[in-house]
Amino acid sequence: MTYLTTAEAAELATTWRRLVSAGAAAVQPATIRQWASRGHLAPRGLDQHGRPLYERSDLARAERATRDRALRLVGTGDP
Repeated sequence: MTYLTTAEAAELATTWRRLVSAGAAAVQPATIRQWASRGHLAPRGLDQHGRPLYERSDLARAERATRDRALRLVGTGDP
């Protein structure tokens, strides 16, 4: 299983977001840290520098949940 650093997770989440929503804003590393602090994303380990590592499937669920919530808040997603 491949794990991602915060920066790698942010880059991948940005790619996914832009695939489903043209012109979507980039996901910053700070956003990944917020998702983790809010319980949307749990680190699966630490790299050699003590930085959190995230699993791709966990990242996909967190990105989808936060995107869906944002769409509902602006009235463009499912209720």
